[in-house]
Amino acid sequence: MKHKLAIFDMDGTILYTLVDLKNSMNYTLEQFEYPLRTLDEIRLFVGNGIRKLIVRAAPTGTDDATIDKMFSVFNEHYSVHCNDNTRPYDGITDLLKQLRESGIKTAVVSNKANYAVQTLVEKFFCGLFDYAVGEKAGVRKKPCPDSVNEVLKTLNIDRKDAVYIGDSEVDIATAKNAKMDCISVDWGFRDRDVLIKNGATVIVSKPDKLSEEI
Repeated sequence: MKHKLAIFDMDGTILYTLVDLKNSMNYTLEQFEYPLRTLDEIRLFVGNGIRKLIVRAAPTGTDDATIDKMFSVFNEHYSVHCNDNTRPYDGITDLLKQLRESGIKTAVVSNKANYAVQTLVEKFFCGLFDYAVGEKAGVRKKPCPDSVNEVLKTLNIDRKDAVYIGDSEVDIATAKNAKMDCISVDWGFRDRDVLIKNGATVIVSKPDKLSEEI
């Protein structure tokens, strides 16, 4: 193994979460009598946190006060339904077990709300991550490196010994801003062409091949 720590994005990287995100987003839109969104639209909207998802899904020009109300409705619904249809990608659990057996530390850094990150890690990956952090008040979201730096400090790992793994352009930028190696995966919410266009240099197509790069 090349690294001592593997930091993973969540949505589209270790978990398929799109259906639950779509359902909570459309529930929210319905409450405000706004047009609903398709799964493919939601796929393009995710990656920058819940509030940005709502801004992108709501009609153009929706005011901030309404976005705030939608944010509350979304979170109330998603906190109950965040794992209705969500599941790990095939091979991810085995990969995490393999990494830990090899002495590699593992962590999650996500723009998903922290309550959902903690719920989903506990449900699907209990005991498989040394640290997990989602969006929190007062902490800048990815692609800012703040949460990655928090992980490095907490686990006492130098950034040259860590790698960031994700499925989107946000993750590529996060790794760059954190001055870390990056592995992109193309089974998530962005295709290979988008990843390459945004500077991906290492792209993996199957979880069981990730260990070769980590």
